[in-house]
Amino acid sequence: MPRLPAELSEQDLRACETALRHGSRSFFVASLALPPGFRSAVTVLYAFCRDADDLIDCSDNPQRELAGLHARLDAMYVGESGRFAPDRALISIIQHFELPRELLDALIEGFEWDVEGRTYDTLDDVYAYATRVAGTVGVMMAVLMGVRSATALARACDLGIAMQLTNIARDVGEDARIGRVYLPENWLQQEGLSREQLVANPVFSEALGRVIKRLLACAEQLYKQADSGIAVLPAGCRPAIYAARLLYSAIGDKIASFGYDSVSQRAIVGRAAKMLLLAKLPGCSVLSRQHLDLPCVEPAAYLVEAASVAEAPERPSGLLADLDRQIAGVFDLFDELDRRNGMLPVEPVEHQPARGNRNGNNI
Repeated sequence: MPRLPAELSEQDLRACETALRHGSRSFFVASLALPPGFRSAVTVLYAFCRDADDLIDCSDNPQRELAGLHARLDAMYVGESGRFAPDRALISIIQHFELPRELLDALIEGFEWDVEGRTYDTLDDVYAYATRVAGTVGVMMAVLMGVRSATALARACDLGIAMQLTNIARDVGEDARIGRVYLPENWLQQEGLSREQLVANPVFSEALGRVIKRLLACAEQLYKQADSGIAVLPAGCRPAIYAARLLYSAIGDKIASFGYDSVSQRAIVGRAAKMLLLAKLPGCSVLSRQHLDLPCVEPAAYLVEAASVAEAPERPSGLLADLDRQIAGVFDLFDELDRRNGMLPVEPVEHQPARGNRNGNNI
């Protein structure tokens, strides 16, 4: 097994894996596409995030849980071992990879915005939310790969935000039925719509479709920019990240294929389409770097600044060496993920509770 932080307890790592296997099987299955050392580091990070998300979602006092999470981060960043296995394991990851606290604070702030029921008046407001719940994930993943240049981190953030915009576009109906709207309010108003109207009567209209189409166009531009960042990742990393990028942008294509109606239908990328995407993976070796030096979206600037360094810290040897041999099965893993989640080809969506868009950017 590739070298991990010496301080990382095997027992705590196993506890994180067990918790994910039972509490978030979709991530556990998808994580099998990653090389062992990198998978372990990401598993620890995800276990903490999953624990935090569940605490807030299941609590009758989410504000208390948010305060508790900040206290746990306070302890971890001074090296104090806690009573939770994800916390103890994350201390080692934080120290070994020099993971800036600003990234985890921003992620928890995104949770807090959901608890507050925050509304989003403009696209910049939506970007600020997406930066916290998904752009942070892109940046943290890059840090765990040993990538610390500001330009590459900006593109990693672009990828996370693009994925979150895709999630928002896909889940418009599901979110509205639980009282959440992540579409820009001013865009809705330009189409004669409103957040209140959508929550009270979540039905599709051509006007709503135009809003969803605009959001997906923004996502597509960010995907193109993110390609320049994928081009400068460690060679063994590129296929897995490019596979995730292709899969998410294909969800946007699926939404477009049925007229941008994501209220009465849910976009699912089927097995045949995934296999076609697999054929595109070799293209990650020749991705253009033309967008590499573009500035990041403004709400993400402070996170990129916090995480970037002039020279990347030395990465554990062999951390990503096995990825090329494992990437061929990535779409089979996505099929298994869909099966476990009960996802079938596109069909009318029943009116049932949904968890919304928080942390929609998984792997």
